[in-house]
Amino acid sequence: MPNPTAAMLVIGDEILSGRTRDANMHHLAGELSRVGIDLKEARVVSDDPDAIVGAVNALRGAFGHVFTSGGIGPTHDDITADCIAAAFDAHIDVRADARTILQTHYDARGIEMNEARLRMARIPDGAVLIDNPVSAAPGFSIENVHVMAGVPSIFQAMVAGLLPTLTGGAPLISQTIRLNRPEGEIAAPLKRLAQAFPDLSIGSYPFTIGGHFGTNIVFRGSDAAMVADAAAQLADICGVAPE
Repeated sequence: MPNPTAAMLVIGDEILSGRTRDANMHHLAGELSRVGIDLKEARVVSDDPDAIVGAVNALRGAFGHVFTSGGIGPTHDDITADCIAAAFDAHIDVRADARTILQTHYDARGIEMNEARLRMARIPDGAVLIDNPVSAAPGFSIENVHVMAGVPSIFQAMVAGLLPTLTGGAPLISQTIRLNRPEGEIAAPLKRLAQAFPDLSIGSYPFTIGGHFGTNIVFRGSDAAMVADAAAQLADICGVAPE
């Protein structure tokens, strides 16, 4: 049975402008591989309502899960929650449970619950809260869309709490063969291996060190024995020891 599929939607002008480097997709991809959910697509969109709504609707119809990051803070450009509500044609307003979480957090620190902070308690109808143990402001899931913060430490904490609630499949196993040869020298045997192991993903990643070309060949799949067999065959063909 195939693994569940997923897509990630990264939201924010700061990513597209180059001001901020996204770290969340890298983290999510690793965590999804670990639990057997296959990340199939990732998109980055600006803080534009039409772009966000369009991307959410396209991805949620094509994949089992959609994970978003960014745009759920207290400022005027944090529009993700409203866009998710629009995508689902759902009403959105301050929700009592989310407000209580925030109020308790700020009261314990002697911080005023002002209008800006209250925006983070606006949750679409029908959504389930995602816990935020770092700064309290919750994310939320609505159907197969999981809406989380863009700050990496908060995103990672939300992912850690969310993933155990989702049904995964077979974890993705990977093995790398490092070859001190350029891609052109190994393309033919690599093609034959790809044909012999159609259930594996076999990637070729070139590198240069000191002016010399090399290639990392990465075998990925859910069957550990198959991954090991394919890697061993390439190592044997190329006369290197498998890692």
